[in-house]
Amino acid sequence: MEKKKVLVVFFSATGNTKQTAQKLARIVGADLCEIIPAQPYTDADLDWNDKRSRSSVEMANPQARPDIKPIGLDLKSYDCIFLGYPIWWDLAPRAVNTFIESNGLTGKTIVPFATSGGSSITNSVAALKKTYPTLKWKEGRLLNHADEKSINELVSLWTH
Repeated sequence: MEKKKVLVVFFSATGNTKQTAQKLARIVGADLCEIIPAQPYTDADLDWNDKRSRSSVEMANPQARPDIKPIGLDLKSYDCIFLGYPIWWDLAPRAVNTFIESNGLTGKTIVPFATSGGSSITNSVAALKKTYPTLKWKEGRLLNHADEKSINELVSLWTH
């Protein structure tokens, strides 16, 4: 059987999701790519208690698509994309939507994973599937403080 080409793409505002993505890429033997906002998020931008903070304003608007830097990869050669993000307001951050809409993901298997201080991944994955119903989504997993066992459970979702 031909080996599938795998990419781990992630958005991480504080570094938690980045650590998980790096661990996942190492275990799977995948390439790694970061979704980088054109304008980095400051601590004030991420203050979810402030309804006027940048992240609060973006998440309150389902149409918000913050600019991101070009990823610098040709995604055509990848079969599977593990898509990682922190949970914001029980959803994927809007920068993830910008990434999806800016890159041709049709025909690729997409396996979401997330980190969160208190939410599950369930609603964020349901919202992504509803927003992008033509993409080939697999079940996602929350990977807080991911160890090899939890990462292997996520990988098994992709392979089955």
